[in-house]
Amino acid sequence: MARLICTGITSLDGYINDEQGNFDWSAPDEEVHSFVNDLERPIGAYLYGRRLYEVMRFWEDAHTRPDASPATLDYAQVWQAAQKIVYSTTLERASTARTRIERTFDPKIVQGMKDAADRDLSVGGPHLAAHAFRAGLVDEVQLFVSPVAVGGGTRFLPAGVRLDLKLAEQRRFANGVVYLRYQVV
Repeated sequence: MARLICTGITSLDGYINDEQGNFDWSAPDEEVHSFVNDLERPIGAYLYGRRLYEVMRFWEDAHTRPDASPATLDYAQVWQAAQKIVYSTTLERASTARTRIERTFDPKIVQGMKDAADRDLSVGGPHLAAHAFRAGLVDEVQLFVSPVAVGGGTRFLPAGVRLDLKLAEQRRFANGVVYLRYQVV
């Protein structure tokens, strides 16, 4: 059985973006990006909400950018190799390869995906991830905490959900980012 992992880059106060929707403060440097690449390599499928998918589709052709760093080129390959499932009621069609659209998040179907998968799954986008947290489907939380407080915006973790977590790994990076990996107990 595969794990369902929820990964996010957050501010110290727990937001993935600020009140204006900006997240430029979260761009990883090469050290963090290379570490993320290694974490993401085992992912077989990404489950995205529409908004996060629209951000992530950058990786479909990131490898064609003349200024692409080695970490960018590596992550583009990792991302392109994985399946993408986008949960959206408004998106007409996918604009990336290996992508399908689902209209509703069905916990039983996602559990079936976990049971059948030989590679881990990743859930992303705070609204979609909230469904997975509430259904008890998330096995692991991976946080990259940035050294900034933004004072408001979109929370990484959903309100009204209690999670008992066990710290499994931690790492501090030179730029002040801290990586925390928790197993859901």
